[in-house]
Formats: sequence, C-alpha cells, structure tokens
Amino acid sequence: MPALFSRYRPEIDSLMKKIVCRRESQLYDMIRYHLGWIDENGAPITGDSGKALRPGLCLLACEAVCGDHAKALPAAVAIELVHNYSLIHDDIQDNDSERRHRPTVWRIWGVPQAINAGTAAKVIASMALGEYRELGFTAEKTVEIVMIIEEATLHIIEGQHLDIGFENMNDISVHQYLEMIRNKTGALISAALRAGATAGCGERRTAEKFGELGMMLGIAFQARDDILGIWGSAKATGKPEASDIRRKKKSLPVVHMLSSASKSDRASLDRIYAMEQIDDCAVRTVMTLLESTGARAHAEALVDSSSARCFEIIDNLPIDYSYRTELKTITESLSGRDR
Repeated sequence: MPALFSRYRPEIDSLMKKIVCRRESQLYDMIRYHLGWIDENGAPITGDSGKALRPGLCLLACEAVCGDHAKALPAAVAIELVHNYSLIHDDIQDNDSERRHRPTVWRIWGVPQAINAGTAAKVIASMALGEYRELGFTAEKTVEIVMIIEEATLHIIEGQHLDIGFENMNDISVHQYLEMIRNKTGALISAALRAGATAGCGERRTAEKFGELGMMLGIAFQARDDILGIWGSAKATGKPEASDIRRKKKSLPVVHMLSSASKSDRASLDRIYAMEQIDDCAVRTVMTLLESTGARAHAEALVDSSSARCFEIIDNLPIDYSYRTELKTITESLSGRDR
C-alpha cells in the first residue's frame, strides 16, 4: 500500500485500542488476538494488524475536504472494526484456518465463541461512534455517519449471502457476480470515503462523489484480486498458483468462463467442479478454457474501466491537487493500473 497511510496508523491504532481495551474478558481477548495485538495466551505481541486501507481512506477523504483528518477518527475506527467483524465471520463461513499467517479465531476457540467475538466487534464499532460527542458533532451529523456505516455493514452481509449461495451454482451471470462484489467489497470502501467526507464538510454532493469513488475502487480492487487468484505467482500472492481454481472459487474469470463456454466445455467444467478435490490435470483443463473464453482479458477490462472512472471522479472532486494525486496513487496501487 502507498506509504501515505502510515501517517494515520498511530492515531487509528491508539483510538481503536482505547475503545476495545475498555473491556476485559476472554471475549475481548479474542478480538485483540484477531487484531494482532496479543497471542492466543494473552501475551502482547507486535503482529500483522492488516493494511488499515479503509480507515486510511476515511481519514484521507476528511483531510482532503477540510484539512483536519481528526474529525473522521471515530468513523475510521468504526469502519476498521466492522471490517474485522466481517473477517472473523467470513473465516468461519469459508472454513479458513489461517489469517495473516496465524490460526483464525474459530480454529483456537471454536465456532460458537468466534461468532460471539465477531458480533462483539460489530457492536463495539457502533459504540465507537459515540466518540463524536467529545468532538461536538450534532446529533444529526452523527446519525448521518452512523447510517452510512450501518448500511454498508448490511451490504457486506448481503454480499456474503450471495457469495455463499454461489458455491453450489454453476449458472452465475457476470451481472450477479458484480452485484455480489459491489456489496461484499465495494460497500465498505465506499462508506469509508463517504463517511470521511461527511465528517469533514457535510456537503452531501461531495460526500456522494467520494462514495462513488470508493465503490469503483472496490470493484477494481476485487477484479484485480480475482486475476491474481488464478494467474498471480506464488511469490507475489503467498498462495499456490491457480489457488482460486483449486478452492473452486467462483471468481470473475471463472464466472465469465462458465457463462461463455460451449455446451461440451460446460459439461467438462461441471464434472471438474463436482470433484472432491481439483487435481493438477483438472487445473490445466480449466486454465485452457479460461484462455479460450477470454476470461482474463474480460477481468482486466473491468479493472481498466473501473480505474478510468476513478480517475475521472478524482479529477472532478473539489479538493487540492495534492489530495487528487494521493487518491490517484491509491487507485493505481489497488488496481495495478496506471493512467
């Protein structure tokens, strides 16, 4: 990620620790463990707490419109806690045993307790917005920010619902897939930028433009991630090559392939995805069909069109040139595309 996010990280971590560490029990230790602050025995560590992409975008948007990022700190912390709530629950639903090179919460404490930890993180996220009382925000402005974040949270859940449903479907359309990633990936990035702009200036049209930027960033980011999940090198991704195929993940290239393949190829694909475990021979077959249906080019075209829309929105935001430059750098980083 661009180094510019490092300037916000100490304040994000400080407020998040202040809010999360008000409570002491194993329930909150599970949250602290997931956030990389302690090990499974409760000992403090310096762990991987994630990129803090969403709270960083929230603070950048606020600073861009008013020059003072601190006005968005409670929203930024709430958004990061919502993101981590969704990760704790996703790990359960996806049966993932590792996150950030450590056992997931459910692997250590079990599924029921991990559900409790994720739900508690979501409630603490909502409570974090109570910090706006100390900043002197009106009740109306605070409620507006709360609703932006709550609506995004609901969209995340809707997206996860669709994603889980896709696991047992082979007739997913590209339109359905895009609806899923708008909810699951785009919604919270959109909310981060919109909430930050709302906290900074309150000018609704500007905040909505920031929200649109976030949605397009989310789509570009997810489409690029889908490309890397199939064609990315193990060194670059930290995962085996073609890992999304081996996991039977219905990512954008796979959905495009399934919708574009001939009847005989579809039958072959149906047999492969019905296998208990996809072997190397089957992976090569899928890779060949991805190539023949233009699946990679289709995904790259979506990255390009979404990135181009990001640049267009940024050029028309009523903010200083320096912030436009930073937002363009972020777009290039998330999408892997430059102008």
